Order: sequence, then structure tokens, then C-alpha cells
Amino acid sequence: MKFPGQRKTKHYFPVDERDPLLTRAGIETAPHTTQVVGIDQILVDIEARVTDEFLERYGLCKGQSVVVEGDKAERLYHEIKSAGLVSHEFAGGTIGNTLHNYSVLADDISILLGVMSADIRIGSYAYRYLCNSSSRVSLEHLQPVDGPIGRCFALITPDGERTFAVSAGKMNQLRPQSVPHHIFQSASTLVLTAYLMRCREGEPMPEATMTAIRLAQEAGVPVVLTLGTRHIVEDRVGFWRSFISSHVDVLAMNEEEAAALTGQADPLRAIDQALDYADLVLCTSGPIGLYMAGYTDDAVKRATKRPLLPGSIPEFNRWEFSRPMLRRDCVKPVRIYSHISPYMGGPARINNTNGAGDGALAAVLHDMAANSYHRANVPGSVKHVRNFLTYSSLSQVCKYANRVSYEVLVHASPRLHRGLPEREDSLEEVYWAR
Repeated sequence: MKFPGQRKTKHYFPVDERDPLLTRAGIETAPHTTQVVGIDQILVDIEARVTDEFLERYGLCKGQSVVVEGDKAERLYHEIKSAGLVSHEFAGGTIGNTLHNYSVLADDISILLGVMSADIRIGSYAYRYLCNSSSRVSLEHLQPVDGPIGRCFALITPDGERTFAVSAGKMNQLRPQSVPHHIFQSASTLVLTAYLMRCREGEPMPEATMTAIRLAQEAGVPVVLTLGTRHIVEDRVGFWRSFISSHVDVLAMNEEEAAALTGQADPLRAIDQALDYADLVLCTSGPIGLYMAGYTDDAVKRATKRPLLPGSIPEFNRWEFSRPMLRRDCVKPVRIYSHISPYMGGPARINNTNGAGDGALAAVLHDMAANSYHRANVPGSVKHVRNFLTYSSLSQVCKYANRVSYEVLVHASPRLHRGLPEREDSLEEVYWAR
């Protein structure tokens, strides 16, 4: 598994050289592998430049987001395609973006579950989805459907106004029996989005999601949830608090979603309250930066070597050099927090805000997967004196997530096309690698 950074030691993981005699004798076993599993509503973002008359003809309210039925969506797509109005067709979806970015960062396998059109024509939107996904994202478990996947049309008029037309297609038709059991035996995490639980009556996606959660929990795989938008949370705050408490270990959100979930406008107070529901919390907060919070055991907590930060929780980053754990694995749990300002003060020009949070989450998944990989292959390492969630300290994970988020902001697409520049280990990572 690749990890960004030119390391001072020969190996990223402190493993011994393979014995050539054992290798020739066939005694040496292959290393254990791991992968991230995610479920998504498979969709494509289609951007086109149209006229006001076009919007009126299709009954679309300028500047608004409107749900359109399948037949109208097909007519709309064929018209903009045949007229050469389409400027971009991006593979989309919160989890699809996250898994793609994870596989680019880690140069490792992830598994995407969802649906895909059984009949794919070259140049179609389904074809574009496949073309824009990393080859390291396994699509072999996608369930074939007779019909289109989801489409989100971003229609731009000459004045620059964006109007959105969303067609769900068959994206919510994933059946529980299409969720394979065996993939969870070697999984490091299961990643979900809140959108999966918001479907029309009779659609099987929520049941498939609950099946995946059950299989993950039975296999001891941490469940990661990213909240969709503030409106999804506001509609059913009580439901989401209960759902997260019962089924989720790691929670990712932005400051608006955090406020909707907890009632706290201050991101620091919000992640503190969110620890009542989940064990590790990531919260992106625009120009303020990025916050993380979690638990560690009192016996293995480590004080920061950086300046203590003020806030609604005084000196909240005191134990940020600690590594996060599940609360149930702590003998005496201690809450730990970290914060980092935008990388280099933030980009001089933001080209894209869509997917910055997904990029940050991909970094967290990478560090969790690195920990699972190392624990499986070097179980006697000092890195695993406790059942930690991540390979790195909370501070280092926070820094890594912030860096990936920056990389998304400066590109036009929510999906990375390359890894990150190399970096050296920080002081706390050198300590943990001993």
C-alpha cells in the first residue's frame, strides 16, 4: 500500500526482509490484503450550456434543483448531446468520489457496490462513469439493471446561472442479495452516505445498506458514514442520532451538517457532542479549516508538542498526538481533538468546492486501511499494543485530510488524477514507528 511521503526508513511498514531460502522453499506466505468497501447511488454529473428558452421548454425553474422523471431526462440528454451542448460528463456520487480518491492516494483496491446499466454504449454517460473511475476501484460487484443510472444535469445559461435537473434512474435498485458476504472478511472499512437511507417507498437500497452494515459489524469492520446535506439531517434529527449511535463508528460532515445534527453552531462544540454518537469525527469548516475528534485510552494518550489552542474547549488539542480508538476498546476513554487551518492559507483560486469533504474522508480511510494492513501483517509491532483505529496520530490524520481537501479545491473535478507530493514523517509519526 502506497502512502504519500518520502520516508527516512527503507520501508513504510517496519517489516523484515524476506528470507530467500524460505521463499524458494515455498514456506513464506503472501501478505494479508485489505480493501475499503463502499455503497453508492451511482450517478454521473453532466454539465451543459443552454439557453433560457431551453429551460422553459423543459419546465425547469432557473437557478433551482428540480427532480425530473426518466422519459424527460432521456429527451433532455439526447437533445444536449446531439446539439453538442455538453461540456463535461464526470463520474459523480459521494462514495464513488471517495473510493476513487482513496485508490489514487493508496494505489490500492477499493470495492464499489451499487447498480450499473446492463447495456452500455460507447460515449454514453454510463460509459463515462467507468472511464472516469480509477482502475483500482473494483466494479465487478455492481448489480446490472435494465435502465439508466442516476444523472445530475448542471445546465448553465449565458448569464452563468446554474440550474440542476436530477434524474434518479435505477440508482436506488440495489438489492440486499447483491451485497456479497465474503468481501467483508478482508475489509478495513465500510463507507456509506446518508443519501442511501432517503429513497422512495419500495426501493430496496435502504435494505441493502442495512444488510451491508450487519455484515460489516459481524466481521468487526468499522462503519463510516458521511452526511449528505444539512437538509437531510434537519428532516430527521432524532433518526440520525439514533442511527449513528447504533450503526456508525466514524462520522464525516461539514459545519452546516454538524450544526443540524447537534444544534451547535461552533464546530468544536459540534464535534464534541457528536462523540456521544460516534467514536471518530471529521468536520470540514470552510475557511476555518478542519476539525477532528475521537477517543483514546488514558494509558496511551500523548501530549502535543505544538502550541495549545484556545476555543470553546480550552487547550482542546492537548492530546492530539494520540492515536484514536473505538470507545468500547478503551479502559478509561479520553476525548481527543485536533484542528488545522487551510493548507497554505487556502488556494488562491478555488476551482471546485464539490468533493472537498470527500477528499478529506479518503485520506482518513487511507490511514485506517494502512493500520489494518500493518496489523494483519505485523501483529507483534509496538504499533498495535492497543486496538487503534488509525496508523497515525489524530494530528497527522487531520493534516493529511486537510492536504487532500486542498488538492480537490484547486482542480475542476472532485476526483483526483494523481497522488500528493512527497512529505517526510512528523515528530509524532517517528515516535509511533519505533
